[in-house]
This record gives sequence, structure tokens and C-alpha cells, in this order.
Amino acid sequence: MSDNTHEFDIDTYRVRPEAKLSLADIDTRSTPFWDPKDKEEGRAKLLELNSRLEALQSLLWAQHQHRVLVVLQAMDAGGKDGTIRRVFEGVNPSGVRVTSFKRPSSRELAHDYLWRAHQAVPGDGELVIFNRSHYEDVLVVRVMDLVSEKRWSKRYRHIVEFEKMLADEGTTIIKLFLHISKDEQRERLQDRIDDPAKNWKFEEGDLGPRSRWGDYTAAFEDAISATSTKSAPWYVIPADRKWYRNLAVSEILIQTLEGLNMSYPKVTADLTGMVIPE
Repeated sequence: MSDNTHEFDIDTYRVRPEAKLSLADIDTRSTPFWDPKDKEEGRAKLLELNSRLEALQSLLWAQHQHRVLVVLQAMDAGGKDGTIRRVFEGVNPSGVRVTSFKRPSSRELAHDYLWRAHQAVPGDGELVIFNRSHYEDVLVVRVMDLVSEKRWSKRYRHIVEFEKMLADEGTTIIKLFLHISKDEQRERLQDRIDDPAKNWKFEEGDLGPRSRWGDYTAAFEDAISATSTKSAPWYVIPADRKWYRNLAVSEILIQTLEGLNMSYPKVTADLTGMVIPE
């Protein structure tokens, strides 16, 4: 067994404000804080982290003062659903919501592009996970040329100001890009074809974005570089190894929540010696 006791340094994954991100420089299979041979030990560690996250989320809900928004973005088959399923396993559904941003409805298209996102942000005590997000409006919209560059290029500033407003009003924002390689994506898409239990996940439309891998990479690099701020940082997670992806995401969430210095509400009544009558 290898020594996996040293602390995760979550700043390793943080994109510095105004830094120019190059995804090609980040190894999608890297595991800097864990021996890649110790996958089973890593999975065992995740159970421990699940318990810690569950306790912190319970504290968040009980204190009812902080709001936490987790934004998940990735290439197709990047592991957003799996991350939600594994990292938040066992977390009390009270105070936790997942919002999936699919193709906008006609009603949503009749409003500004941030309208649907603003409706879904967390309230006091809530932890909300965006599975995809308002960032689709500077990603797919850009790559598929759905609006002009003059229009979508202004959205970086809109998004920074939107997230700054949320942060100023008490929302802790954690943005996670799950970084997979093109080869890993091919294997995952092929698995959806080969495994009958996963056929429902595959759509022929999944191959369109894959054919424009370079365009999407450039869009992600520009969006992350333009919008990673002190109050709303982006983290780029090496995500080819699912078990390590889960560990890294869990560590980022836990260390961020611990930094809120939360406490349970003080009980005003004296409960000493109190016995519930039969």
C-alpha cells in the first residue's frame, strides 16, 4: 500500500484569475495526490469523504445562512452524472437540488439567457448542483454559431457580474470542469453502444460535438479563462480516472465547505435532564 496520507492541495486545480488556460497542458490521467495503483484504496477513501460531506451539508442546512452553488461542465460523456451520483452518495436530499440545463424551452428562449439560471440558484441553507449551466451560452452557442460573436463575447462579462452578485449576496460558488481526453470519450461512448443497459444514454447527436472537439476545447479554454475569479473560481479536474475524479471533487467541496466555519444554531432552551413523557 502506498502513502496516500498527504493533503490534497485544491489550489493545484484552481484556474487563477486572468490566467490563460491551456487544457493541452493538463494530463487528463494525472493523479498527483494519489498513487494510481491504489484505486481500491481511493474508493475506500471516497466513502470516508462521503460521510464528511454528508455532515457538512447537514450543518449547512441546519445553520441556514450560507448558499452553495456547484457548477459542473464537461465534454459529452465527461462524467457529470457519475460525479453527482458518487460524490453526493448518502447526502440528505433536504437542502440539495440538482438542476440539469438541457436545450432551452421556447419560454426560456423568450427571456435573457441568464433567466433560467437565476431561477435555480440556491437559497439559504441549500446546496445546488448545476449539471451543465449558464455556460452553455458561451459554449454550444458559440461553436454551433447560434448567435453572433459580437453577442456571445459580451456574455463573459455578464457572467462574471452575475456570479459576483451571487457571491456578494452570500453564495459560495464552486465551478468544476471535468477534463477528459478524446480517447477516453471515445471509449465511454463506445461502451454506451456495446452495453445494452447503457444504450439509452447514447444518441447519434453525441457524435456531432465530438467531430468539433477542437472548437469545443477552444470555447472551454476561453470561457474558463475569462470567468475564473476569486469569488467564483474554476477548477479543472483530471477526469479520465473516474475514481480519482471523485476524490478530487470531494476534496474541493469539503475543503470549501469547511472554510465557511459553520456551526449548529444555538439552543435557547435548557435541555439538561429533559425527558420526553411516555
